[in-house]
Amino acid sequence: MAHLLGAEALHLEYPTRVIFDKLTIGLDEGDRIGIVGRNGDGKSTLLRMLAGRLEPDSGRVTRRGGVTLAMLDQADELDGTKTVHQTVIGDIDEHVWAGDPNVRDVIAGLISDLPWEALVGDLSGGQRRRVALAALLIGDHDIIFLDEPTNHLDVEGITWLAGHLTRRWSSNAGGLVVVTHDRWFLDEICTATWEVHDRLIEPFEGGYAAYILQRVERDQMAATMESKRQNLMKKELAWLRRGAPARTTKPKFRIDAANELIANEPPARDTVALSSMAMQRLGKDVVDLENVSVAYGDKKVLTDVTWRIAPGERTGILGVNGAGKSTLLSLVSGTLLPTTGRVKRGKTIKVATLTQQLAELEDVWNDRVSDVISRQKSTYVSGGKEMTPSQMLERVGFQSAQLSTQVKDLSGGQKRRLQLLLILLSEPNVLILDEPTNDLDTDMLAAIEDLLDTFPGTLLVVSHDRYLLERVTDNQYAILGGHLRHLPRGVDQYLELRAHEEKGQGAKVEVAASAHTGTPKLGGAELRNAQKEHAAAGRKIEKLSGQIADVHSRMAAHDQSDYTGLGALAKEIADLQNQLDTVELRWLELEELLA
Repeated sequence: MAHLLGAEALHLEYPTRVIFDKLTIGLDEGDRIGIVGRNGDGKSTLLRMLAGRLEPDSGRVTRRGGVTLAMLDQADELDGTKTVHQTVIGDIDEHVWAGDPNVRDVIAGLISDLPWEALVGDLSGGQRRRVALAALLIGDHDIIFLDEPTNHLDVEGITWLAGHLTRRWSSNAGGLVVVTHDRWFLDEICTATWEVHDRLIEPFEGGYAAYILQRVERDQMAATMESKRQNLMKKELAWLRRGAPARTTKPKFRIDAANELIANEPPARDTVALSSMAMQRLGKDVVDLENVSVAYGDKKVLTDVTWRIAPGERTGILGVNGAGKSTLLSLVSGTLLPTTGRVKRGKTIKVATLTQQLAELEDVWNDRVSDVISRQKSTYVSGGKEMTPSQMLERVGFQSAQLSTQVKDLSGGQKRRLQLLLILLSEPNVLILDEPTNDLDTDMLAAIEDLLDTFPGTLLVVSHDRYLLERVTDNQYAILGGHLRHLPRGVDQYLELRAHEEKGQGAKVEVAASAHTGTPKLGGAELRNAQKEHAAAGRKIEKLSGQIADVHSRMAAHDQSDYTGLGALAKEIADLQNQLDTVELRWLELEELLA
């Protein structure tokens, strides 16, 4: 493969420390590189040096003659006086760009919802980010550097971006280097991974899953002092093999080697034990939403939602921005009353919400971390073990030197971890996480997920991070058209439903046009029958979902030593789930037909 770019003996240091020392690395045609590492170790700095935006103290970066490079930085440099149209397309004639399938794909995938003539300066930070990414991707570049490109993208946007980058070049052309904490995205697009640590880059073959395997092997062979980190990575590897079946169909890492490494590794969570503990803390009742609707003026956000949340339930909530996810969680937390319907709350529930605004830290902003922690209880039980608050701090990556730091001077990721830890130390039995992955690197995400694995209560998560949702929750729901839908097949099913929804919107336009052209439609009797069956299937889905939740509650309350009884309940759940899958499939067929 032809060489695109190279770095030789790069050295960079700041007044307090050396960032890179004698770093030599290269990028060839066909390379798709993901960069991982702890926050502050130099991932973004590396990208800027390779792109020529930052000069090293010594060493050099060379690029093959004629090779073009574009980079998406974390801070956009867009001209706020230009429109979205001018920023993305420039002066290219409409008949030229409109005939380019790549340009149309980028616009549809990233900015189709933005006003074409809106000023960039009037957009939100997330909208500006998407405009900057679109402007980069419509260009014809040999090398693309992306620094946290999935920030401000929802699950659909991240899926589109992965598909676009996979299709953009042939397998032996182009070069891509991406810094991101989105592990699903890394696994989907990368052929190699560079780990930045200790002033150097360590290359690994394959995406995130392959990187985890090789890192476990490396730590075992070296017999380093990182035993805690090694055990955490083994747990992560075990989940990659057991908890995400789709990954095992791809030759992304050596299956036999992985199986050998995790042979004695227990599952990430003991779901039955956690459900039993949750039942003891919560009782049988958590929160029940019964035929709940919420409207803001004339705008109806949620319609006839029924959701019975079980003790120990671990649920992820999906939906586009504005679909009603925050409204739904506000109903659960009790900060919002429904317009119609009923919310029934258990007497013993204690709800805590991890917000995006760091509100939990406002009262301790000028305090030292050690002082904040000293005000907590002396011991806590986590994963069946007693731990002090300081040990909990260590578990989420705080070092002793950081204990004397004022909260306001912590990095974004450190504030986020302290915020979550303080919430957990308040011992809620219902925990709501709203986009918890902000400002966290992949190692810290794994540590947070490990901590959440031991949480003995009900966990509700809203996140665009697909990996996190699949990792810490056992089932997923989506808000679609104001209705809450169970997703037995998880995120993949959500993406299919959203595609059907988008297709249905286009189909409605075609149906309206067909009224004038005589295009055949469903006849009166056929239409009524389809509508009746569609409504009946929806009711059946709600009923089966409720039955499954009830059996889960019975299992949590059952004698945990009665393996025969537990097995019978597990079989009952499997049978109900099979029925639900069949009804869901028919509902989808009818949904498409009626659209």
